[in-house]
Amino acid sequence: MAAARTERPQPAALALLGPAPGAPSCPHGPALLFVKTSQGREEGRRFYACSACRDRKDCNFFQWEDEKVSEARLAAREEYNRNHQPSFTHRQNVDRYKNFVLLPLSKRRFCQECQQLLLPAEWEKHSDHQFLCNITTTQLKSPSQLLYPLENKKTNAQYLFADRSCKFLLNLLIDLGFRRVLSVGTPRLHEMIQSKASQEEFNVRSLLLDIDFRYSQFYTEDEFCHYNMFNHHFFGGEAARETCRKFLYEENGEGVIMVTDPPFGGLVEALASSFKKLMAMWRETEKEGHDTKEMPVFWIFPYFFESRILDFFPSFSMMDYQVDYDNHALYKHGKTGRRQSPVRIFTNLTPSMIVLPEEEGYRFCTVCQRYVSSGNQHCEICNSCTSKDGRRWKHCILCKKCVKPSWFHCSNCNCCTLQKHSCGKSDVGCFVCGKAGHKRSACPSLSRTRTAHQPDKKKGQKTRKRVKMGICRRLAMKHAILSKRKVKNKKKKT
Repeated sequence: MAAARTERPQPAALALLGPAPGAPSCPHGPALLFVKTSQGREEGRRFYACSACRDRKDCNFFQWEDEKVSEARLAAREEYNRNHQPSFTHRQNVDRYKNFVLLPLSKRRFCQECQQLLLPAEWEKHSDHQFLCNITTTQLKSPSQLLYPLENKKTNAQYLFADRSCKFLLNLLIDLGFRRVLSVGTPRLHEMIQSKASQEEFNVRSLLLDIDFRYSQFYTEDEFCHYNMFNHHFFGGEAARETCRKFLYEENGEGVIMVTDPPFGGLVEALASSFKKLMAMWRETEKEGHDTKEMPVFWIFPYFFESRILDFFPSFSMMDYQVDYDNHALYKHGKTGRRQSPVRIFTNLTPSMIVLPEEEGYRFCTVCQRYVSSGNQHCEICNSCTSKDGRRWKHCILCKKCVKPSWFHCSNCNCCTLQKHSCGKSDVGCFVCGKAGHKRSACPSLSRTRTAHQPDKKKGQKTRKRVKMGICRRLAMKHAILSKRKVKNKKKKT
């Protein structure tokens, strides 16, 4: 009989309570409400923190929920938020773009340091900066290749679709009959659609919602909205919100799909809340029957977040297609074993509708009624194609499920895990939320901001300092005793 596993105490962590009415704002819009938790119970005071930045180095906004903020501090905060807004408005950037395209090629410059299109009158101000010259129309139509990608994994990671994945997604959307794409954080898909807009037979349009305001230099207000997907905040106010609403309302809401590719380090709860609000915006169209339907969605995210996504969207299912990126060292198609891209498509469309390319090894499983990867073999016991990572998984009779090929059943832990592991410390689930598929450090349901750990960190620093001082004192005392002994020995000899 296997030994019973002892329950490990769950450490304290931060839980997201979500957006709150009247929440204070930082440069990224309304803050989110958090609370410290331990073993599922709230502990300590609730507080507000930045919705987009989980690291205080990026945004140090913090306020206790029950804190009374003085008028002077509120005024200082408003001034700070204003000073951290872009230099130009979206309308000004559109006017600047119109003037820029009228310039001869020799006078088209782009400042690489400021990430800004330059008009001739601004050259002197940027004279000591690095810039690109002779910006072509092709470059202007591909801004994601002109701009430096933002690579903060938790805030605004711009891991841009590789050409293979981008073409696959667009062709799939066309084959499925979609005519409008709400591109939430997918600038490369948006620009591919925009670049084909002039073709006669091409009838797909896109609206880009993105937190990267640099794209306002290249797109009009009908093509781009400055948007924070972590708190459903339109920086352009009601005008931008209305632009999005009109886009969803066209043709009574028919023929539209939302495609989103959020930063992988973002909070799933916050993202799900915003996506539900966008879906609710679509549901408000006058078309009968929308109350019982969901707006079609492609949510592109790593497979190990499957359980978290399904918690919020039970109608979703995960496709086997491996999405790859140009500027990510690991998320590349064609790699084998554990090095394959873990990024997948989660959708509320019927799985059998999503046709995956057979030339890349995908095949149709008649039992599961969906396309699967070549290594994803159907398990007769589970009655499902069970692999998540592209490798062929094996069925464990004792665990009553399929597991990764590198895992073995441990009789002490009474579960399958890696062969080299410490019994009783198996990674079968997260020690914070208890769910399988991720470790505590990457728990998608909790935010480990520096704010909460600052007191613990200071306490640890003080402890280390006291220990260090204690060691120094002991060494000094030991040295003094040895010195006295040496002096006494010398006196005895003389």
